[in-house]
This record gives sequence, structure tokens and C-alpha cells, in this order.
Amino acid sequence: MITFCVAIILLIAGYFIYGKFVDRFFGADPSRKTPAETMEDDVDYKPMPTWKVFVIQFLNIAGLGPIFGAIMGAAYGPAAYLWIVIGCIFMGAVHDYFSGMLSVRNKGENMPYLTGKYLGRGMKGVMMVLVSFLLLAVGVSFVTGPADLMQSLTGLDKTWWLYIIFLYYILATLLPIDKIIGSIYPFMGAALLFMALGVGGALVIGGLDGSLTLQELTFDTLKNYHSDPENNILVPMLFIVISCGAISGFHSTQSPLMARCIKNEKYARPVFYGAMIAEGIVAMIWATAAIAYFGGAEGLNAAATDGIMIDGVLTKVTPAIAVDMICKSWLGKVGAIIAVVGVVVCPITSGDTAFRSLRLTLAGFLKMDQHKISRRILISVPIFVVAYFCCMMDFSTIWNYVGICNQALAMIILWTISAYLIKSGKPHWMTSIPATFLTFVCFSYFMMAPYVSGGLHLAPVVGYIVGGVLALAAVIFCIVKDMQHKRLSAIRN
Repeated sequence: MITFCVAIILLIAGYFIYGKFVDRFFGADPSRKTPAETMEDDVDYKPMPTWKVFVIQFLNIAGLGPIFGAIMGAAYGPAAYLWIVIGCIFMGAVHDYFSGMLSVRNKGENMPYLTGKYLGRGMKGVMMVLVSFLLLAVGVSFVTGPADLMQSLTGLDKTWWLYIIFLYYILATLLPIDKIIGSIYPFMGAALLFMALGVGGALVIGGLDGSLTLQELTFDTLKNYHSDPENNILVPMLFIVISCGAISGFHSTQSPLMARCIKNEKYARPVFYGAMIAEGIVAMIWATAAIAYFGGAEGLNAAATDGIMIDGVLTKVTPAIAVDMICKSWLGKVGAIIAVVGVVVCPITSGDTAFRSLRLTLAGFLKMDQHKISRRILISVPIFVVAYFCCMMDFSTIWNYVGICNQALAMIILWTISAYLIKSGKPHWMTSIPATFLTFVCFSYFMMAPYVSGGLHLAPVVGYIVGGVLALAAVIFCIVKDMQHKRLSAIRN
């Protein structure tokens, strides 16, 4: 109970204290006009109310990430709490804020353009591949996942649900951002927040009346609780499993959408930094709920590996089943409805903007203006043709690489921001330290993770050495570039 309450307080305090510091450090300027004002086209560039921009940003970056990822991460034990709080405040929210504001300062451009601008053309090409793969993978997965769920709930054939969801995605990708996304997202956001607050309230009440035991973070519990620790090593696996609740490269692909809609730079902190903090709170709630509901991290692992009896059937508990069980148990009949809304709607609110972001990313690469509907269709048709055929395939193998791709993208974005800070004559440590950490995590994961999880399955010592050496090399390179820039600046002056 103490750990949970302290974590929530720290996340909120992080927004008001560190978030304000980040905002001032970047130099948000209320007097500067934003792309929404200077480039308004009533399609992608559209000034919108700040509360609506926040809700859209929150749902864009959230989806099922802070729910399913947090539940999966909870299998590692209370160490997940530490990663969510520290990662969210000092890494994820900083990553989201800078990626959003760099886009604002560069006419709403997407991440491949910004990476190319600050890290060179070679990295722009790498980013195009990573971003395109990630957005397509997320979009396709968030078609098939909701379709499977709706088939089980309604009995209607999955193919029909694929058509319905695809039709919505096509409309959300092609139409002006305020017509569909801006209209229905507030209702979807309310459902997600209500579900999180309801579960959070049940945790607090249960903790106070003794009906729930909330496992605390102590030196004794700061260990790996996973049922298969040999293939799920705490470091670096935890930092890949929990991404959206701490730091996620996918967020940088979504921030430019709202960078084109934000009316003033003074709203950047609540929109970009604040949405990530809200996601961290949601992740903290669900990680704690998963551990508490099953009687501790051991119970959660047992439910996932050995299964439990549900309606007389031995069932292995997946994140979706855990959400359904927790909501029904703690929130009653209303909770069951909200669970359905959350589990089905949340991925859809990331899938639609994933396809929209992919359209804009490809349009930016091809330098194709998107004001005319005909040009939007020209870009979108190939995207949805490929996506449709991917839905007919077993996409699970490709999805295994999404986790590491996601964090690799965040790593590159943090190094991009560090390069921007160096060129701006500012200290780079705010982002280069997190970038160094993620470099170690990504490369050690790639070396150590099982084949089915997108790794090479080498010995942990090999992963740690490779990750450590590459992380050290990256930060040394950053320091050298900073020194060279300062030397050149001194000569010019």
C-alpha cells in the first residue's frame, strides 16, 4: 500500500517539478506560432482545444501498452514499480516532450526527418525502416486483436470484424483529424481513465480495509519473480516488456500528430510530458492490481503458467483475461462492460493513429503534400493492401521483434535529442544518460533474449559485455561531439 501510494505521488510530483524543469530547459516560448497556426490545412494541421489534444495524445500513446505491458511486467515482481516511476519521469516523459517539441519547431515533421537532420542521412534511412515496420506491425496487430475479441464476444465471424475495423481505420486515416479522431476520442479516453481510476480506487479501499495485500517494494522483494527466470532475466527483459508505462519509441511516432494541432507551446508540458505521466499512473495501477489480485507476484506467475479454474475450465491467465477478471471482481457488472470497452477500444485508438502516422511518414519521405484527398488515398491504398494481407498471415513471429524495435526506436530518438542539445549549445545529459542506459538494454536484450522473443539467446555475460561496450562507446562519441562543437563555437566567436 505504501509503495503504491508513494509511486503515484512521485509520478504526479514528477510532472510539476521535473516536467516544469524540462519545459524551461527546452525553452518553450508562448510567443512563437505553432504549425497548427502557420500551416493550418483543416486536415492534419488543425488547432484544437488543449484538453482534446491531451486526450488524443494520451490514447495515441497508451492503447493496451500501459495495461497489458504492466501486467506482463508485474510477473517480474515489485521491481516493475521502480522501473515505471523512474522510467516514466526521467526517460519516457522527457522522450515524449522533446520528440513533440522538436516536431513543433520543425513544422510538425516526423521522426525520420528529425533524425536525419540531427544524426545524418544514414540514420534517417534506418529510422524510416524502423518507424514503418513498427507502425505497420502495431496497426495490423490492433486489427486482428480486437477482431478476435469481438468474435468471441458476439459470435460474428472474425472476417466481418476485420472489415469493420479496417473501414474505421481507413476513414480515420483519410479524413481530417478533427472529424473522427477528434470527435470520438474524448469518449474513449473517458472509458480508459474511468477503468484505471476504478481499479485504482479498489486497490486503495482494499488496502485500507485489509481485503487486499499490496506487495511492497523492499530490498528483499527487489528480485526476479518470473516463473521462467532463465529465459526472462530481470535485466534487461523487464525494460523491454514494460515500455509504454516507462518509455516507448512508438510515442515519438505519435507526438507529431499533436504537434500539428497544439495551439501554443505553453501547452506542451501538459500535452506531451503530462500524457506520459498519466500513462505511467495507469501502468502503475495495473501492475499493482495484477500482483494484488493474484496474491503476489508468485500467484500471478502461477496463474499464467499453471492456470486457474474459470467456469469449471482450467485456464492460463493472459493479460486480457486478468483485466476481465479484475474488472468484474472489483467493479461489478459495470466493470465488465468497461473491461470490454477498454480491451477492445484501447488497441483501436492506437491502431488508427498508427496507420495515420504511417501515411504522414511516407508522405513526408516522398515529399507529397496531403491536403488533397486524392494524394492521401494514393499513399493509403498500398498501406492498407499490405496490412490486409498481413492480417491473413501468422503475424506472431514478426510481433516478437516489436518490443525490441520499440525500445531501439526510443534509443535512437534520445540520441537524436542529445545531438539537438549539443548543436543548441545546451548540456546533453538529460537525454544522453537515458540514451546510454537504453543502448545497454537494447543490445544486451538482443544478445540474450530467446529466439522467440527476437534475440540471439547467447549467454548473459556476452549480452552484458556487448551492451556495456556499445553503450560506453555511444556516450563517449556523444561527449567527443559535444567537445568538438564547443571548440568550433569558441573559434567562431
